[in-house]
Amino acid sequence: MATYAIGDIQGCFQALQLLLQKIDFDPARDRLWLVGDLVNRGPDSLAVLRWAKALGDKAVVVLGNHDLHLLAVAYGFVKPHRKDTIAQVLEAPDRTELLDWLRHQHLFYAEGDYALVHAGLLPQWSVKKSSSLAHEVEQELRGKHYLDFFAHMYGNEPKAWSKDLRGMARLRMITNAMTRLRFCTPAGEMEFDHKGPPEIFPAGHLPWYEAPNRKSADATIIFGHWSALGLQVRSNLMALDTGCLWGGDLTAVRLEDRQVYQISCKALSSSTHWQ
Repeated sequence: MATYAIGDIQGCFQALQLLLQKIDFDPARDRLWLVGDLVNRGPDSLAVLRWAKALGDKAVVVLGNHDLHLLAVAYGFVKPHRKDTIAQVLEAPDRTELLDWLRHQHLFYAEGDYALVHAGLLPQWSVKKSSSLAHEVEQELRGKHYLDFFAHMYGNEPKAWSKDLRGMARLRMITNAMTRLRFCTPAGEMEFDHKGPPEIFPAGHLPWYEAPNRKSADATIIFGHWSALGLQVRSNLMALDTGCLWGGDLTAVRLEDRQVYQISCKALSSSTHWQ
């Protein structure tokens, strides 16, 4: 049995199928950890969602910002962006089942020495604390008042964590950190405008994983979201968004021995006009 972590798929179903063939994935024996952003901008978000849902407990999925955006659009709280490619999902006969399944996925997941999150964690949060905070958001997403969550999900404030935060401000802050974070100050104040490589950072900020005394540093954090960062496999860090959508690679890492597997998406993206 093997567990493979896979980077941002974003509707790139053809590349995903090629990668699964390369790793010889067998759901009868293997498991997948998916870092979020299953959907959007690529050509076949509907196929990706149906595939992931059909895997059941053989796939651990954390929600990314594009996944949450799909839900917000579907529930009528925002309009699709010009570059969105989620119309197939919104028009699908099994739309309701797929959206309900997506809404019940994790925001954060930890098992053994590994933790899975789409974007990042604030330096004040240990893995245990992150699990607890994610559970607060997950309860809202899975509960009967989930529409209230999506009605107030968007926004950049608050940018800094406080244990005194309450209500939607608290939930939005947790969600933004786990699905949108790239840079923060050493004290954990988030910044959302910069999306480039980690060496080009706003004054007073640094990549979230380089924050001094980061309390989650005792686990290996697996994340995506940051294609400009590229593949990073370190002792306590795996960055797996390698920009398949933009003609880069789709990446999987086998957690048992950290073997890296990649499929080049350059020919696929140019032939199907993903961008």
